[in-house]
Amino acid sequence: MNGAETDDAIMLPDPLEGDPRLPTYFGDSWAAVESFRRMLVDEGVLRGLVGPREVGRLWERHLLNSAAVVPFLPQTGVIVDLGSGAGLPGVVVAAMRPEAQVVLLEPMERRCSWLLEVVNELGLTNATVTRARAEDVHGSLTADAVTARAVAPLDRLYRWALPLLTSGGVLVALKGGRAADEVQAAGKVGKRLGAGQASIHAAHTIDGVDETTVVRVVREAVRGVR
Repeated sequence: MNGAETDDAIMLPDPLEGDPRLPTYFGDSWAAVESFRRMLVDEGVLRGLVGPREVGRLWERHLLNSAAVVPFLPQTGVIVDLGSGAGLPGVVVAAMRPEAQVVLLEPMERRCSWLLEVVNELGLTNATVTRARAEDVHGSLTADAVTARAVAPLDRLYRWALPLLTSGGVLVALKGGRAADEVQAAGKVGKRLGAGQASIHAAHTIDGVDETTVVRVVREAVRGVR
């Protein structure tokens, strides 16, 4: 099998493409989310944002997975997407929470360039791109909510995300099968930073798509990083 045949075998069509449930699920955000998917299909692999095998499962593994966090987020206020990368979940959140101000926080220049293109192409006037690490903006950027997907284990994520939150702000992290172990391991760090008890949720999107594991924790008190 030559290289071209290998690529064709890897880049299979998305089984959810054309599914009539998708426009219904995304509602008013459908046009933006569908355009975002098309940009990822056209440019994602070339720019190193998604792997070739992910192109055929963008809806289930990435876009619906990202959308699963939205019910856990406030309708308004400032939402920071930590380590935004390709824009998952931040771009989806911005599309689905048009009354919130969404900050796509990303330290890598090439990814920031991509995010700026996406924001401009989709007309997401409620989204801004900030090139920085979380630690760089502690004390200067304050959020009502922080999202994170595939960024770091929860103990590290607490150190980066919790100082960004106001008292009463919420961290919503997409996690995998070891979520409970991460919650337990991060308990002491979270307590030092004012976090309440983390809760683990199985978030549903559409039938036939695996539920997304979401960890939600409220910052109950504002304390310094130690």
